[in-house]
Amino acid sequence: MPQVLSMGELLVEVMRPGVDEPLDRQGTFVGPFPSGAPAIFIDAVARLGVSCGFVGVVGDDPFGRCVLNRLTRDGVDVRHVRLVSHRTTGIAFVAYRSDGSRQFVFHLPQSAAALLSPDDVRKEYLEGVRALHITGSALAISDSAREACYRAVRLCKQRGGMVSFDPNVRPELLGVEAVQALCEPVLASCDVLLPSGAEATMLSGDTDEETACQKLVASGIPIVVLKRGAQGCSVFTDQLRAEVPAYPVNEVDPTGAGDAFAGGFVVALLRGMSVQEAARFASAVGAMAVTRQGPMEGLPTLSQLESFLCSR
Repeated sequence: MPQVLSMGELLVEVMRPGVDEPLDRQGTFVGPFPSGAPAIFIDAVARLGVSCGFVGVVGDDPFGRCVLNRLTRDGVDVRHVRLVSHRTTGIAFVAYRSDGSRQFVFHLPQSAAALLSPDDVRKEYLEGVRALHITGSALAISDSAREACYRAVRLCKQRGGMVSFDPNVRPELLGVEAVQALCEPVLASCDVLLPSGAEATMLSGDTDEETACQKLVASGIPIVVLKRGAQGCSVFTDQLRAEVPAYPVNEVDPTGAGDAFAGGFVVALLRGMSVQEAARFASAVGAMAVTRQGPMEGLPTLSQLESFLCSR
């Protein structure tokens, strides 16, 4: 049985190989690369040597097999990933800009991933789960996927497990109030919150990032980790406020770095590290993740991570 569980969208990414090649022009692509925020998270956990599983839905097609083969190879239990023949696996087309931003075209709401439902969340599968990871993207795919996540959170907490939450929802698509309503049931049970600055202010209603994180801790969330990308992260608890710098690396592809960081942070907590130690561990995982093109391609094994840390 898995110690760590994640759920939500499974997809592939097809991307431009260089920068400033917009998606509205003819050009070349590379891929498909296995992806999806909760999938990147769980693959990071698996490669770090922790037993883990995934709950989701993919199309019974080549892209679905691409994702499942990768997760299986890295040690993720995919027995609870349902295959369907009437919808295709999700695809994200990605282009990179020279200013560091990215352009995406998704079709997730119409993909197999949106068929995730509460019936896919089996009680017995959560019996030994020590940590459940939920992403805002999974909450936003469909009503049934959202209810599946809520059910998993309830079952995890009933069994004494930890819930981590990365609220990566785009408010410009749904509206701030709608996003807050989606996230509230997870926030109420959350043990570890991993927001960006914009997400922290959106969820707290405060305009200052640090005040927002402190407000979220005061609301009852034990650990809030503010992700700042190349600027590192800030850790907040009711007794701690600490800055943890990022590890400088040659960035090739930033997609999935935050999900890799979240996977590293959860693994570190399960290994008994302090919050600050966990943040440093997670920062190293996130740094290594961006050094190769493709959201899962740079994820390190535990031995690779230890070698990276020893060289710093």
